[in-house]
Amino acid sequence: MRVLLLGQGAREHCIAEALNSELYSFMKTRNPGIMKLSKEYVISDLDLKKLGKFAKRINPDFAFIGPEGPLEKGAVDYLKSLEIECFGPTKSLARIETSKAFMRRLMEKYKIDGAPESKVFSSIEGVEEYMRDINDFVVKPDGLTGGKGVKVFGEHLKSIEEALEYSKELLRSHDFVVIEERLDGEEFSLQCVSDGKHLAATIPVQDHKRAYEDDQGPNTGGMGSYSIENHLLPFLKKKDVEKGEKITKDIMKALYKETGEYYKGVLYGGFILTKEGVKLLEYNARFGDPEVMNILPILKNNFAEICSDVVNQDLKKIEFEKKATVCKYVVPEGYPLSPVPGKLDIPETEAKVYYASVDLREDGLYMTRSRAAAFVGIANTIDDAEKIAQNAVEKVGGNVFYRRDIGTEKLLRKRVEHMKKLRR
Repeated sequence: MRVLLLGQGAREHCIAEALNSELYSFMKTRNPGIMKLSKEYVISDLDLKKLGKFAKRINPDFAFIGPEGPLEKGAVDYLKSLEIECFGPTKSLARIETSKAFMRRLMEKYKIDGAPESKVFSSIEGVEEYMRDINDFVVKPDGLTGGKGVKVFGEHLKSIEEALEYSKELLRSHDFVVIEERLDGEEFSLQCVSDGKHLAATIPVQDHKRAYEDDQGPNTGGMGSYSIENHLLPFLKKKDVEKGEKITKDIMKALYKETGEYYKGVLYGGFILTKEGVKLLEYNARFGDPEVMNILPILKNNFAEICSDVVNQDLKKIEFEKKATVCKYVVPEGYPLSPVPGKLDIPETEAKVYYASVDLREDGLYMTRSRAAAFVGIANTIDDAEKIAQNAVEKVGGNVFYRRDIGTEKLLRKRVEHMKKLRR
């Protein structure tokens, strides 16, 4: 199968490996992992005409859009205008991620369960009153912010006045600001594949957004993630996962009713298990980074065939090995506030390695200012998977940082105790 892949991160490196096809890649930067797997590649900023010219020449069976940026810029719409099929939603459908206001209004209009109390504002009028009414809240920008735009009252925002100033700042660069009740619980990611008529859930994964151990420090794009061999999480029951899948299926149907377009691609729900049950925090219109690295390496099916089935609206059941996975990111020291780029040395390892924001030069591999490489341990138990990932990151050479606690028994026990305390 001939596939055009758009994107250049560790997520796309993992996708490229899973596709196992005649691969042609369009990348902003030189990802050595994707380059090695590609028959041909183009290094360029996203230029739709250049992308289209490349696509027409290679004539792929389908294009796979990895990151959210090109979805927002209409890459799928443009490729489809050239009669090239795509795994990924159109610009209109991608609003499920690119506009939190659209997502919340869609849930309200079609009476979809799982929404927290929230309100969308197009001006600062009424914001303070609503903040005081719900008391404990989060402030969310309407558009894409790389997972770093959400601020929590009492944590990032120390007063109502500070929250109002942040809301004003967001409204200067976004059409809307969303104020939502703050939910207490344990978050989990459920990445589902949709052909617009059928939905197939993958296995739940838990990401770790905070930069430092014990969930401290500023938010990041994700420092690592894990999945369990029983395809649940320590604090989840089967009914919780089924609830997340039901909400996602309802979203898929609502998107068709709202737009008249079938959603072909990934619907990745960011959920939180609270004492009242499963609630929906956000949707993403693509695979998670790092969460994709917990699912594709243990996929039983042929991934390229799954993608082809999505394009042809013939999606079938997806199956996974009964394995545990732990992903740990290596980042430059000082990340995310003041990262220090430098040389990176990755020795041979039992873990899978996926390159992210690195620069391949004549004298070796260099880190940039973002996450550098992801290391994934895969084993029959979470303990063994964690050891494989940890052993790999410890051997990386360079001025690097990583979280030791991801996937450890101590942190997992903390998650379970948190939910027990909430349910008392």
